[in-house]
Amino acid sequence: MREAVYIIAAQRTPIGSFLGTLTHHTACDLGEIVTQAALKAAQIDPELIDSVIVGNVLSATAGMGIARQIALNSGLPEATTAHTLNMICGSGMKAVTDAYAAIKAGDADIILAIGTESMSNAGFILDSSSRHRHKIGELGLKDEIQLNGLTDAFHHIPMGKTAENLAEKYNISREEQDDYALSSQKKAALAQQSNCFQAEIIPIQLENGNIFQQDEHIRANIDRTALARLHPLFKKDGTVTAGNSSGINDGAAALLIAGENAVKRHHLTPLAEIIGYGQGGVAPEEMGLGVIPAIAQALERAETTLNQITQFELNEAFAAQIIAAQYELSEQHEIDLEEITAKTNLYGGAIALGHPLACSGTRILTTLTHTLPSNHIGLASLCIGGGMGIATVIRKIT
Repeated sequence: MREAVYIIAAQRTPIGSFLGTLTHHTACDLGEIVTQAALKAAQIDPELIDSVIVGNVLSATAGMGIARQIALNSGLPEATTAHTLNMICGSGMKAVTDAYAAIKAGDADIILAIGTESMSNAGFILDSSSRHRHKIGELGLKDEIQLNGLTDAFHHIPMGKTAENLAEKYNISREEQDDYALSSQKKAALAQQSNCFQAEIIPIQLENGNIFQQDEHIRANIDRTALARLHPLFKKDGTVTAGNSSGINDGAAALLIAGENAVKRHHLTPLAEIIGYGQGGVAPEEMGLGVIPAIAQALERAETTLNQITQFELNEAFAAQIIAAQYELSEQHEIDLEEITAKTNLYGGAIALGHPLACSGTRILTTLTHTLPSNHIGLASLCIGGGMGIATVIRKIT
């Protein structure tokens, strides 16, 4: 029997607003902060880390080998290997599931999985044609955020248009989306006020001496009237607005993953066991439904069912997207929709907290790890641009 795989530590930065408090921290800087915090939380010798896997999307200006930069700058030995992967919004969670798979296969004992993104530091880039065709005249720049993070490569439409597609398909009204967004904001604000994120967030000392220790994208005072005033962004007479969409943000999260033998040998204390993960693909123009096949595969591999899940962390790319996904989960798994809704994003989601692309997968797993009741099963999942999804199932350790 293959050994069990555990989450030993899970730490994250506060999530920064676009061009906000974390503007002067690169993706590498943020990755180093969470690496050092995870190692400290696990009380582990850095020499024991076999590898570092980093999820990152906007890397054009980050320099060679983000993962390697993070590993060595965090004090890990030169012998520690590191690599970077890009599965767009699923990148951080993919780092975790790749770590899980490597340990299950016997290729490693302990791996550090990181998701890091500085959208504030994303660059502007030239089209590739400029390298070999342009001889005279002005050159236009492309925004790396829009090109590589927010635009579908197949239909050349913004991610928000895919949310409009789902709103139309499932007849999801503007009011329903705004109500969902308001709920996310209120839950996140309450969680922040109640210090629910205290165990997972690493305070960051800024250059001016101030301490940054709370997510800054939350709009605690937002109300229904303010949301209703916002104009649709992606379609004339549409329903998707900035208020019912996730934010553009900065942040990082790291999870230390270890196999059962390493846990026993090095006297590590697990927080949770990873019991299954899944991936899936759907039509790119309906990318928000990618969570559906991913969750189905994760549940099958975990040998559990949706009604056995105590808590869901589902990334809120858009309110329309998550409402549609919850509807499909209810239909396909024959569970009351209200039951799924009541178990989802208890502490708010990306609409309120923000969505630093590659960070989000590790962020929701970090939150789930810290907030899931002992001996209960939780599920985290994200939709992915291009029409994919990824999901992970964990069991909290007493």
